[in-house]
Amino acid sequence: MSAQPWPVKLTFRAGAQELFAVFDDGQSGRVDYRTLRLESPSAEVQGHGSGPKPPPPVVPEDIRVTKAEPIGRYALRLHFSDGHSSGLYTWNILRALTIND
Repeated sequence: MSAQPWPVKLTFRAGAQELFAVFDDGQSGRVDYRTLRLESPSAEVQGHGSGPKPPPPVVPEDIRVTKAEPIGRYALRLHFSDGHSSGLYTWNILRALTIND
């Protein structure tokens, strides 16, 4: 079993409205802020338990990440310009969203 990829660089590019990530295994990629918001791992977006997933949130085209705070050594809490901040983006989630193999 291989070790979980670890982010070595996370760059929030406000002008491009995207997050660029580099991982310790050499992989890198980007994801736009709108996709990050639409794919938030929060219960508000993903639903609760095994129930049906709620309808996607209405997200403005010009959504911004206003703050990113580390949660321990395993995740980030992203704060968006529409007030959403309840999702915890683990390194695996960020890798899946930024790396398009």
